[in-house]
Amino acid sequence: MTQPIAFRTHGRAAFAAVATAFALHAPIAHAADAFVLTSPGLTDGATLAATHAASARDCGGGNVSPALQWRHAPAGTRSYTVSIFDPDGAKGLGIVHWVQYGIPASVDSLAEGGPMPAGSVGGVNRTGQPGYYGPCPPVGEIAHHYVVQAYALDLAPDALPAGLTRDALLAALKDHVLAATSIVLRYGR
Repeated sequence: MTQPIAFRTHGRAAFAAVATAFALHAPIAHAADAFVLTSPGLTDGATLAATHAASARDCGGGNVSPALQWRHAPAGTRSYTVSIFDPDGAKGLGIVHWVQYGIPASVDSLAEGGPMPAGSVGGVNRTGQPGYYGPCPPVGEIAHHYVVQAYALDLAPDALPAGLTRDALLAALKDHVLAATSIVLRYGR
C-alpha cells in the first residue's frame, strides 16, 4: 500500500513542476498594454473641480470639459469616440453630458476646455446641442458618477453623420468597436 501513495505524491510534484515551468515561459499580457483612458491630474473616482460644472442656472461652474488622454489603441484603429454619461442623473434614467466622435486616430488626447480636433463631430448632449455640458446635480444629493468612456473604432473619422444622440451613436458603433475603456469621475453640490 505504501508504493501507490509514493507514486501519487511523485505524480503531483511532477505536475506542479511542469505547470510552474510552463507559467514562467508563457507570454504574459500586461494590463499596461491595454487600451487605457485617463484624465490628467484626476484618478479614477476623483471629484471634478467646479470649473467643470455647467455654467447655466445655479450650477456655478465654467462648463470646461476635463482633459482626457488615451494610450495603447489596438492595431487597426481609425477613429475614436468619447462620451460622458451620468447614470445617477434624471432620477436614475441618466443624463448625457458629452458625445464627441470622428476623432482621428492620430489624436490621443483632448485638452481641458480646449478646441476639438479638426474633423471631429460633437454629438447631442442633454440640452439637445453639440459639445460638452457640465454636471449640475441637485444640491444635497450624493455626488453623481460621471462615466467617461473612450472607444477605439475601425471606422473612418467621417463615417458617421453629425448630430447623433448617445443612443444612436452606440447603435452605429455596433461591430466597429476594437476596444473600449472608461473612468468614473464624481461631482456633487
